[in-house]
Amino acid sequence: MTSVDLPVTRTAYQRSVADYWNAEKDPVNLRLGDVDGLYHHHYGLGDYDPAVLEAGDEAIIAEMHRLETAQAEVLLDHLGPIPAEGRLLDAGCGRGGSSVMAHRRFGCQVDGISISQQQVEFANTQAQNLGVGDSVRYHLRNMLDTGFETGAFAGIWNNESTMYVDLHELFAEHARQLAPGGRYVTITGCYNDVTGGRSRAVSQIDQHYICNIHARGDYFKALGDNGFVPISVVDLTAATIPYWELREKSSVATGIEGPFLTAYREGSFHYLLIAADRI
Repeated sequence: MTSVDLPVTRTAYQRSVADYWNAEKDPVNLRLGDVDGLYHHHYGLGDYDPAVLEAGDEAIIAEMHRLETAQAEVLLDHLGPIPAEGRLLDAGCGRGGSSVMAHRRFGCQVDGISISQQQVEFANTQAQNLGVGDSVRYHLRNMLDTGFETGAFAGIWNNESTMYVDLHELFAEHARQLAPGGRYVTITGCYNDVTGGRSRAVSQIDQHYICNIHARGDYFKALGDNGFVPISVVDLTAATIPYWELREKSSVATGIEGPFLTAYREGSFHYLLIAADRI
């Protein structure tokens, strides 16, 4: 683990977010990661096998983990070809599962960053356990000011972590760190500008995770203002609903499943993938 001279958390809000994730030991994250050692902090994509509902709790946990891993695969698909000598940044890495998957796929060095000391320590230990500690490293850093070199990365992604930061600040830092022509990918939940402001269900999600969900249009404005050109935009909303339906039936449900399903079904909330090139 590495650190930078400046304090990692700069505001009271950032400290509250770090405190939340430092204390978090939610079974919906830990039990799923126990399946194969890949610990995710995001949601799933695709239809689930209805047979797991009759097979019992462990089968449901394994199926949820499969759907979350499938989500990470979709994100990595959109990074494009990354050479083995390239370098990737997982911004807001959680416990690091996607970083390990990226290294296994591309063979390159991957750096993950989080403002949670607990997440960084857990992720580095797990990388060692999985035998990839020399190539996958996690750092206690702020994604708005990482301290990494300019133009160091061939690709950067945020997987459900953009709602904790100002988008213009985030994309300005990503633009600095990406080599010209580098690829940025995010999968995120965003509220629907067409329906107005945040719906009640979206506000419940904000409150649950201490986050600030952005409008869909804010992403494209902030990307364009910072020299990014979208190359692919995919609405994943319909593909994530089965995951939430399964999670609502599981032993690791947290109570936030209802607001997610309501927001998706009523159209006030979208689950979006955006891939953009740095020009």
